[in-house]
Amino acid sequence: MFFRLWSLVFILLLYPLLSYSARTYLISNEKELINTLRIVADGDSIVVKPGRYLVDSLVIRRSISLIGINFPEIIGNKRDEVITIRANGVLVKGLKVKNAGISFLRENVAIRFEEVNGGVAEGNILDSNFFGIYISKSQNCVVKNNVIVAYNRTETFSGNGIHLWYSKNITIIGNKIQGHRDGIYFEFVKHALVKGNYSKDNLRYGLHFMFSDSCGYIENTFESNGAGIAVMYTKNVTIKSNRFINNWGSASFGLLLKELTNCLIENNHFEKNTNGLYLEGSNRITVKRNNFIRNGWAIKLMENSMENYFTDNNFVGNSFDVLSNNRTTYNTFFRNYWSRYTGFDLNRDGYGDVPYRPVSFFSIIVERQPNALVLLHSLFVGLLNFAESIIPSLTPMNLFDPEPRIKSFPISLS
Repeated sequence: MFFRLWSLVFILLLYPLLSYSARTYLISNEKELINTLRIVADGDSIVVKPGRYLVDSLVIRRSISLIGINFPEIIGNKRDEVITIRANGVLVKGLKVKNAGISFLRENVAIRFEEVNGGVAEGNILDSNFFGIYISKSQNCVVKNNVIVAYNRTETFSGNGIHLWYSKNITIIGNKIQGHRDGIYFEFVKHALVKGNYSKDNLRYGLHFMFSDSCGYIENTFESNGAGIAVMYTKNVTIKSNRFINNWGSASFGLLLKELTNCLIENNHFEKNTNGLYLEGSNRITVKRNNFIRNGWAIKLMENSMENYFTDNNFVGNSFDVLSNNRTTYNTFFRNYWSRYTGFDLNRDGYGDVPYRPVSFFSIIVERQPNALVLLHSLFVGLLNFAESIIPSLTPMNLFDPEPRIKSFPISLS
């Protein structure tokens, strides 16, 4: 009897929870949207009809889905951020979010995930915001197929398109980012995947990450950004099947590595960058099966970068293939294709019988005196480079490819 009584009490107490079923709210104006966010429960959905919704700042504190029909415009007040998410497992999809305010004190953002476990921002249009999507102290979040666009002309008045801070297990896939300070920015991030994104015309970097270990950057395109990609103070990174295109400027590059260790750079395409690949203080980097085509400098390799391995790459039509600022190098070049190689292959094994020295005498002169670049195609420069290749005086003695490829080979980016 006692057991039956307690069972009845237990059922009565749990009945409201057991009987609850998720609700869907259909919203047509901003007042309904604000009021509904106050009363929703975990598992509910808010479906927003097409239209303009003027809001100050929306805060989501429940595990809900916020879904737009035909991209309703959620318009901020140009002073604050627009949507702040402080609950686990929230989905934000199909919205057009605008006017997160520019601030020099706060990082106002269109959509922020703050200290959550699980969350998805998918298929949104983020237009004219200070920051686009910001994930801080969170894990297991997905940012997918969003269009993120800003129009400010200076770095001071621009935030980042996708900004991650102190987070882990984040997936960023299929987004288009344009016109921000950095297209994608990571700091203190671990185990993230950045795949299939298109980052173009950003003021500083297409992608910028620091102290972010064990991440993968795959099949992205970084085009016409201020300075391509910067990778700093990081280890165990994979950079594979990306395109680095048209990143031009006096201090620009396709990919910069600074204080990086244990990295794989494979199957990437570097074309028309001032510097294709720049390494400073970076060690144990494997660079293989990449295309370096029509760059200013294909590779700049600083003296404090050691134990790096360059193999099976195509170097075609670059102004300068490799630059090193040290007479002795502790890096290895092996079986790359060099379009400037004029050696021969008597045994027809596909590899040259004479080593190739990719660091030219004139490249060192240009590095020290940039104005000398006007002489690039002169006969005198050709004679200097030829003499240096026979009796090296300024170029690194041990930086050469002992078996250069006779023919280039196709490299698939997939």
